[in-house]
Amino acid sequence: MTGTIVDVPGILVGHAQNEETLTGCSVIMLEKPSVCGVDVRGSAPGTRETDLLDPVNLVSVVHAICLSGGSAYGLDAATGVMQYLEEQGIGLDVGYGVVPIVPAAVLFDLAVGDYRVRPDRQMGYEAAQAASRESGVSGVQGNVGAGTGASVGKLNGFGNAMKSGLGTASVTLPNGLVIGAIVAVNAVGHVVDPQAGTIIAGPRDEKGTIRDSMEILRRQAFAPIPPGTNTTIAVVASNAHLSKTEANKVAQMAHDGLARTIRPIHTMYDGDTIFAIATGEVEVSVDLVGALSADVLAEAVIQAVKHAEEAGGLPAYHSYFQE
Repeated sequence: MTGTIVDVPGILVGHAQNEETLTGCSVIMLEKPSVCGVDVRGSAPGTRETDLLDPVNLVSVVHAICLSGGSAYGLDAATGVMQYLEEQGIGLDVGYGVVPIVPAAVLFDLAVGDYRVRPDRQMGYEAAQAASRESGVSGVQGNVGAGTGASVGKLNGFGNAMKSGLGTASVTLPNGLVIGAIVAVNAVGHVVDPQAGTIIAGPRDEKGTIRDSMEILRRQAFAPIPPGTNTTIAVVASNAHLSKTEANKVAQMAHDGLARTIRPIHTMYDGDTIFAIATGEVEVSVDLVGALSADVLAEAVIQAVKHAEEAGGLPAYHSYFQE
């Protein structure tokens, strides 16, 4: 087991990024169509194909999920994923070819690197083409894929923020249940390690000291949260047998993992979105899957920060902490 989302049977991951302009996308590919749910808690989301995941709507399974930088422009990357899947003959059979079902969510990374370059159809195609088990292992975290331009801690201005990135984690139970998570962390606030109770990345003051975002908000009670600086997007996956309704519940419960690690979260300028995939092999309680998904997602957030490297003039975790 790798300790990443690809530990879940049937899950493949691929990344593509532009390391000069600091943006990219990540694709979670499914070896077989799987049940999916979604829960959007941020009030400024950039998403695609999320309405079809409502339990009252027809389609119950998806073929891939795309997480991307580039703000709303980055939704174009999902078109490239669809193109790749269509070429493989993968998708919903509609009688006139296939239609790949590829929900997507984006984060705002235009403030890092070159805002004129965003993930596009070609980058999405390349990420889908690269999807494999090897591409999802623990060494491929930090400044990669959708996390390439991610940052955190922007309440003292973007110049005092810190670099974040992409993280992943997993857990395996004796009964065969496997749960994994992958997340691109791009938050306005700080990130705290809930086990240690310490801030590991956040806004910096004029001396370079990492500060508590909530203290800044309290001190500047009427200062608005900067728009276009936020959004954490994630996928949690398991080999549980769940209905579409239950998958939506898991996505809802998984947001607890963000609340434990990111402060503040789910603001008016966030687009925080979590997709929940269930590949259907193990009979377990939806409550168990949801509770553990929150735990695994919290760990993935920590890994995203700890694997990030300095970029775009922003320091990273290892600029402050040695392990």
